[in-house]
Amino acid sequence: MMDRREKWTKVRIRLIGSLFVGAFAIVSARAVYLQVVRKDQLLKLAERQHQKIVQLTPGRGDIYDRNNAPLAVSVEMDSCFAEPRNIEDIPAAAAQLAPILGVSRDELVRKMRGSKNFTWLQRQVTPETAQKVRDLEIEGIGFVKESKRFYPNAEIAAHVIGFTGLDPAGLEGVELRYNSTILGNTGYLVTERDALGRDVALKGMVVKKASKGQNVTLTLDKNIQYLAEKELTKAVLESRAKAGIALVMEPQTGKILAMANYPNFNPNSYAKFGPQQLRNRSVADSFEPGSTFKVFLVAAALQEKVISARDGFNCENGSYNIGGRTIHDTHRYGWLSVADVLKYSSNIGAAKIGTRLGPERLYNYLRSFGFGERSGLDLPGEASGYLRGRTQWFGVDLATISFGQGVSANAVQIAAAISAIANGGVLMKPYVVEKITDDSGTVLQEMTPQVRQRVVSPEVARTVAKMMEGVTMTGGTGTNAAVDGYGVAGKTGTAQKVDPVTRGYSIDKRTASFAGFVPVDNPRLTILVVIDEPKTSPYGGVVAAPAFQAIAQQSLCYLRVPPERALKNRPEQIEVKKPDVGEQQVAAEGTIEEAGEGVVMPNFHGMSMRQVMQTMEKRGLNVKLIGSGRAAEQNPPAGRRVGPSEPVWIKFAPAA
Repeated sequence: MMDRREKWTKVRIRLIGSLFVGAFAIVSARAVYLQVVRKDQLLKLAERQHQKIVQLTPGRGDIYDRNNAPLAVSVEMDSCFAEPRNIEDIPAAAAQLAPILGVSRDELVRKMRGSKNFTWLQRQVTPETAQKVRDLEIEGIGFVKESKRFYPNAEIAAHVIGFTGLDPAGLEGVELRYNSTILGNTGYLVTERDALGRDVALKGMVVKKASKGQNVTLTLDKNIQYLAEKELTKAVLESRAKAGIALVMEPQTGKILAMANYPNFNPNSYAKFGPQQLRNRSVADSFEPGSTFKVFLVAAALQEKVISARDGFNCENGSYNIGGRTIHDTHRYGWLSVADVLKYSSNIGAAKIGTRLGPERLYNYLRSFGFGERSGLDLPGEASGYLRGRTQWFGVDLATISFGQGVSANAVQIAAAISAIANGGVLMKPYVVEKITDDSGTVLQEMTPQVRQRVVSPEVARTVAKMMEGVTMTGGTGTNAAVDGYGVAGKTGTAQKVDPVTRGYSIDKRTASFAGFVPVDNPRLTILVVIDEPKTSPYGGVVAAPAFQAIAQQSLCYLRVPPERALKNRPEQIEVKKPDVGEQQVAAEGTIEEAGEGVVMPNFHGMSMRQVMQTMEKRGLNVKLIGSGRAAEQNPPAGRRVGPSEPVWIKFAPAA
């Protein structure tokens, strides 16, 4: 009996011991789970229960030009907050703060009564405003440092740099494209809470500062950018145009040295400007290039050996029927060489070259020059342009596309394609960011020039460049682009715009452009100027070429590029032919104003050279311009009809 009882007692002891061991194991496992596995998660939960965290604006890295001039920086600003629990008289405090912060008293009262613990009154106030608020010594009103984006050069390169919001996330330009690189880590304002979840006074707050983002260095040169913006603005205002674009590129590398747009805006106060001013037209807008396309047509035809530089084309005395349509040139030319087709911008000559090349090869070369697809530029919002697939070309399309009608491109695509002629036939990828660095100056990433493809041979590129140089010489359509001491290769362009209502070509709206590079023998700069809807003259040789000349001349001087040739006192003895002949009818179905016998000689006395040229364009006159200054003498006299073989000249003299 005793044995059985002892045995049962031992069983119970073992059973209870096992239960205790099991319970201890469970508790231990739970403790390990809570203290090891879920440690970080529970610590964060605990912090949330006894801390309140207010996010602060993160710092952003700086943006520099190629010479390390700051274009965008982050500065520390005071942000004003309120702790309503510690404010004795909220209405009285609001009344004192309202005139300083520029906010209504009622709005401040509403903010402070809407939160007992913490509320922002105004973010990123000026030092003067912050000091005035501090001088009030209101209990419960405090400040914390936040980062604010500042653009020290205001409008300069605004469309390239872009701007940020209050967050401050990038909203446009490089600020948007490289936002994750430039944006640093968020900072925090931390306040302690008591057991009931009430905020402890902010006197004991902790600010966890944000880490700054990485710095970005652009390919832009601030000085060249300034020159481009200045001359573009002048050209747009003088021609009473709607808008304009000016691009400066290194043809050998694809680096964008300047990208100017008009109208411009100030990124420090971007909210005051409308969408039309904020849009980067150089990237986002596509337009019909017009006669600048003839450069790529000739390059393709020479490369395919369907023409030679010695070939001539019958330009049909100014009128040519093809595919049921009539193509016109404004002047009645007979036989023109290939070089003269470019020099005088003959649409008929271009159409005949296009016929020899054929649609398949022309399409392939235009694609190789980068048209019909994005260039890959590292900026947001690039338009791809429009180049119809080869199977969609019908009737007269081959002829019209040969002189730049029925196809569209953005400014960057055109500048890159012109650069391919300048650098020996290689299409480069354009880019605006040169390198990314940290605060210590260590290079984290460096962008290098990228070749997209070879389009034509170096020999063909040199031949086309020499032909383009003729455009800026005596009798060419782009004499206004000539730069003293340097050979200039270029091409004018004038294109009718599509009417959004009728979807046909507008009667009076044009896009005038000039694209080229300088010096012609050793190109340093590719420059494109586009003037949108000029009112004074529709011709690229009149409204865009002078801006090209001014940008080129000043940029070459700034870069210390020595002149290649002896300087001459332009514009002495410059004979100016009617700019961009053949472009008045850029749309094949457009009407043509023929310059002929019986034109009445205007009174040019006292006019500037530009005014004379604009008047000349309207009357269809070929005039020799002599000297500089204001018009002093002319032949024939004002009011007399110009005879068919009579010399027409105007002499200029400096104003008294």
